[in-house]
Amino acid sequence: MTRPQSLPPDAPVGGQSAGEIHETLRRRIACLQEARLRNDRKTSSSGCGALDQLLPRRGFCRGTLTEWLAAGWGHGAETLAFQAAGHACREGEALVVLDARRRFYPPGAAWLGIAPEQLIVVRAAGQSDHTWAADQSLRCPGVGAVVVWPEKLDGRTFRRMQLAAEEGGSLGFLIRPQRVQREPSWADVRLLIEPLPPAAYAAGRRLKIRLLRCRGAADDRCLEVEIDDETHAVYPLAQLAHRTTPRRATGA
Repeated sequence: MTRPQSLPPDAPVGGQSAGEIHETLRRRIACLQEARLRNDRKTSSSGCGALDQLLPRRGFCRGTLTEWLAAGWGHGAETLAFQAAGHACREGEALVVLDARRRFYPPGAAWLGIAPEQLIVVRAAGQSDHTWAADQSLRCPGVGAVVVWPEKLDGRTFRRMQLAAEEGGSLGFLIRPQRVQREPSWADVRLLIEPLPPAAYAAGRRLKIRLLRCRGAADDRCLEVEIDDETHAVYPLAQLAHRTTPRRATGA
């Protein structure tokens, strides 16, 4: 018996080249993944309709991780993440906040409409306890969302968190520095929050939200929004462009 000869990578197979076969398989796998997410997972709104429109499921798919990247504290990533977390806990689930650096201000969550009795703040003694708490919180079916600030995250721990969220069906919101943008990620969605220059008569902070990565959607899509400092509502700038007077003056 003669040994079969190996074919070069670009050799045609059944009328198709290896590259064409690879692309066909990639599309089929993507369709299967999208069908699984559509059938098996519910979605939760981000709290901003325009941001939901950027996502293929019109919201965050439960059982997944989302990264919110920002250059520093106070750039709006926390406000957006907690607003989305509040929507994930609308049916009474717990919101777990892993506050290793002790900088979370619980009344701020209440201003965003999160009931204090739903809030669980964990301040672990060490990194191993912090990782364990994140894993257990994400696996708990009574938890709607988990918010954490991991600056350093190795691949093994990241993958463990992703599997925990998938098992528990909760949403994991990871608020991370912008410098990790080029690092590998197990998050289903990765967003970059960038501040915009303030405008005249602006009622709050103006931000650009960049969709760096999302399964089933085109990457590097942008949305510009304004967060009202009084109501914490999020408005797309395109929606505000037609206004000629400030919102506060009109009473809107």
